[in-house]
Amino acid sequence: MDIISKISEELEVKNSQVQAAVDLLDEGCTVPFIARYRKEKTGALNDEQLRKLFERLQYLRNLEEKKQTVISSIEEQEKMTPELRAEIEAAETMVVLEDLYRPYRPKRRTRATIAKEAGLEPLANIILLQNTDKDMATEASAYIDEEKGIKSVEDAIQGASDIIAEQISDSAEYRTWIREKTFKAGTIKSVAKDPEAKSVYENYYDFEEPISKMTGYRTLAVNRGEKEKFLTVKIEVPELLIVNYLEKQLISKDVIRGIGKGSDELLIDAVPTAKLAATEFSIPWTAQVIANAAIDSYERLIAPSIERELRNELTENAEDGAIEVFGKNLTQLLMQPPIAGQTVLGWDPAFRTGCKLAVVDPTGKVLDTAVIYPTAPTNEKKIADAKAVLKRFIKKYGITLISCGNGTASRESEQIIVELLHEIPEQVSYVITNEAGASVYSASQLATEEFPEFDVGQRSAASIARRVQDPLAELVKIDPKSIGVGQYQHDMNQKKLGEALGGVVETAVNKVGVDLNTASAPLLEYVSGISKAIAKNIVTYREENGTFKDRSELLKVPKLGAKAYEQCAGFLRIIGGKNPLDATAVHPESYDATQKILDKLEIRLGKTGVTSAEMDLAAQAMGRDPVTKLKSMSKQDMKKLAAEVGVGELTLNDIINELLRPGRDPREDMPKPILRSDVLEMKDLEVGMVLKGTVRNVIDFGAFVDIGVHQDGLVHISQLKKGKFVKHPLEVVSVGDIVEVKIISVDMEKGRIGLSMIL
Repeated sequence: MDIISKISEELEVKNSQVQAAVDLLDEGCTVPFIARYRKEKTGALNDEQLRKLFERLQYLRNLEEKKQTVISSIEEQEKMTPELRAEIEAAETMVVLEDLYRPYRPKRRTRATIAKEAGLEPLANIILLQNTDKDMATEASAYIDEEKGIKSVEDAIQGASDIIAEQISDSAEYRTWIREKTFKAGTIKSVAKDPEAKSVYENYYDFEEPISKMTGYRTLAVNRGEKEKFLTVKIEVPELLIVNYLEKQLISKDVIRGIGKGSDELLIDAVPTAKLAATEFSIPWTAQVIANAAIDSYERLIAPSIERELRNELTENAEDGAIEVFGKNLTQLLMQPPIAGQTVLGWDPAFRTGCKLAVVDPTGKVLDTAVIYPTAPTNEKKIADAKAVLKRFIKKYGITLISCGNGTASRESEQIIVELLHEIPEQVSYVITNEAGASVYSASQLATEEFPEFDVGQRSAASIARRVQDPLAELVKIDPKSIGVGQYQHDMNQKKLGEALGGVVETAVNKVGVDLNTASAPLLEYVSGISKAIAKNIVTYREENGTFKDRSELLKVPKLGAKAYEQCAGFLRIIGGKNPLDATAVHPESYDATQKILDKLEIRLGKTGVTSAEMDLAAQAMGRDPVTKLKSMSKQDMKKLAAEVGVGELTLNDIINELLRPGRDPREDMPKPILRSDVLEMKDLEVGMVLKGTVRNVIDFGAFVDIGVHQDGLVHISQLKKGKFVKHPLEVVSVGDIVEVKIISVDMEKGRIGLSMIL
């Protein structure tokens, strides 16, 4: 197989782009580095395309390796033919390859192998050829051998039938046809094991859906219901159609033409082996034995195997879809804009054990902690004491924002916060923060190292505060699977999920860039080219030698060699260092070219990059904004400039954009969190009310929106956009979006809120 051409066709890009990307990956380059700094080579393939390319490259290389193993195995058996070799080499999936290899794969002892050991393979071949003039008893009696366990004609026929059934099952052609027919015409059916049992799977207690139309979230729901023993799940197929197909393939055409049965009947009905010897045949006895073997082969060997394969395929496709949605949600969450420059009070709500508080300054340093008891079981004194602590903290530390986790007791905590805000003169807002994974982090070794003097509650409160100050820097400390913006994530292949989400975090971190002098080791681990060991070494070097003054100083860090430096340097920022370009996304390899561009623009770099005053002076000298002038140049002129400074046009554009907005944080373009000063309860909601909310999670059938009450509301996919079919909610909304929604239903008993974005 030409892997490059195959991937090129799938991604709908040029062969040269794929080849360049593969070469770079094989050289040890990372996806973020290739996407950002090797655009000329790959034709500007983005992170998503490169990750898909890498995934397919691994799959297809594994497939080619498996083909060689299969070919070697068959050659060792001296059963290879030119036709079989061609089929194996043309296989494009592991499933097809496994089908081709099935007849030659070493098998455990089966009914067929036992029959072959008893010498019944020649009889099976005679039956399959269908050209004997002898009757069944005469033909089969020659194979009776009591020492080998063949005591009668019936035993001989049964053994031969077992051999034929296995041969039918091993046929790649038959399996491919049956698999496709089962997928197109089969249905998934689930029924309740106990119809009276209450569960979240009640929608699937009597459920049936064509396999070809089975959605991912339904597949995962049915799988979980089956795993938790609420459901019995099976695939139902048009068995008659499949068995008739096998009979037509195996039995003589003259016999088939002479039968003339309707399409709703079996061409040849099954006759139990024990009765075959006593049966008077209206058709050749060999045809009857083959028909029996075909029915047995399908029911005993093929159908269970195809059902497993199809259910596995449905599950894998559902997982891939869910992982993609999880990844996009996680991207949006990681890319939430930081609320910078504020002293934040982190609030980890609870009932009996009290609410844990942590005051965090604008740099993320924890200034103070406390535990208060304003939630049930409580009394007026406990509430008054809690408010006194809060008022003291606000006054002492200049708190401007309270970040309250959305877990247990958050509704009761929010009520106390709002009461407090009405009682104090200071201007303080609050925000409800998704605390998914905070408890995982607070009990981790990392949190213990970071806050050795705190208990898990205090660590969690600090994390909840920092999540609004810099969501990305805080969330990278938590296993992405624990952040809670997916669906059925615990039911998936955890290795595949972990790798995919790790890639999402890596992309987000490198897109934003990392402050080399403040970044924690967990954040540095996600930077292109930096391993866990190197991340720790960077932090250790910083602690022992002080802040980095120059990117090139990274080469002094143990284990960080030239290749790692090439991969990571452009993503690490040094603010106020020796070279102002170190504060930008311009890679050191392009510094000379950048200086030439600056000379042409007549711009002098200040300590923190190009200042607005310098841009104004350059604009006056050139008549208008020099960057705008460059961008309005003809394609030919841009080519000329790129050649003059020694870079490609795409790199030239990136450098110019970076100079225009040095140190720009791409998160600035994302929707800002809604800061609140009052509280709503479900009882306050009325149908028709229009509110602003924040999208908390996007799933296959809709989006959950936080509208300021304890329970998120659901915007069903049908309520996302007026007059337009929406294939997936991600076409319309993303996690973190601020949206206007209308209340369309409120179910107080079930705690459900129905929302619509069709206003």
